[in-house]
Amino acid sequence: MALDEVGAKGPVPVARRSVMRDVALLAGVSHQTVSRVLNGHASVRPETRSRVLDAMEALNYRRNLAARTLVTRRSNTLGLVAFETTLFGPASMLYGIEQAARAQGYFVSVASVRTLERTVVLEAIDRLRDQSVDGIVAIAPKNTVAQALGQVPAGLAVVSVGGADDDSVPTVRIDNTAGAAAATRRLLELGHATVHHIAGPRDWPEARERIDGWRDTLYAAGAVVPAVRQGDWSAMSGYSAALALATSPGVTAIFCSNDQMALGALRALQEAGRSVPHDVSVVGFDDVPESAYFLPPLTTVRQDFVELGRRGIDVLVDQIATGSRADQQIVLNPELVTRASTGYAPGCP
Repeated sequence: MALDEVGAKGPVPVARRSVMRDVALLAGVSHQTVSRVLNGHASVRPETRSRVLDAMEALNYRRNLAARTLVTRRSNTLGLVAFETTLFGPASMLYGIEQAARAQGYFVSVASVRTLERTVVLEAIDRLRDQSVDGIVAIAPKNTVAQALGQVPAGLAVVSVGGADDDSVPTVRIDNTAGAAAATRRLLELGHATVHHIAGPRDWPEARERIDGWRDTLYAAGAVVPAVRQGDWSAMSGYSAALALATSPGVTAIFCSNDQMALGALRALQEAGRSVPHDVSVVGFDDVPESAYFLPPLTTVRQDFVELGRRGIDVLVDQIATGSRADQQIVLNPELVTRASTGYAPGCP
């Protein structure tokens, strides 16, 4: 049975009024609140909207989206440009965005891309625009994604989530520089003379920002800045990069640009007979769910991907409501999570 959303604008058939009452009863809200959710009213709190949508799903009711579109001239659907990857960061952003959109009463249409080339991203955006989406959110680990969003006509709401500082479109991102600085500073506070770095790919802005945070912190402390060891986000690349470091007794601290590379580094150090953290301290970035169960548990920089998704959707919904694309640049602070993979430098009391 379909819920007639046009009914909020005029007489509602008895059967449909009964349907809406059932939903209201299960959700613990009024009949009017259900009507507001169905018609995308901005005054409904996200948690209330989510309860109503859950009740509709539990009762196996579907909304008459075609009718609603005729009334509101909106599809109630957001477009999402996502990168096809198993990397924890982008995958977690995808989950956070979908959850936040649902809480706001929107469906999500996903356009996946295999590469982050600008032309490929533009094709994905065009596919979403053909579906008459109300707005587009893009997971943007590279600048090409934000640049493609910048070509979307001003009448369509857009937001970039993740990636680097880019003022061409509204953006919500993590302060990668501050996170890397916090990790490096912590290792210096533990008495390590310097910190070695295993970085992510050169063409990822997040990797470059983490290098900047690491390097600037060492410079500020008057510490030697070692050569960057390049990785590609994989555990194998962290393992390979750490093999050369593991044989040097002067290496006592390693900061890895993500947790997977830190996992590889832990393996290389163990094979070389270097104890973590007694001989070498290791820090990662992301706080993947498994990081607390590495051996030893990994000190890392936590990113709140759920909050990234929520703030990104908030920016997008505000644009849809106002019809204006404000120049918003929201930067969220990460958190250093201290676990057993870090300790005082050898010889420190």
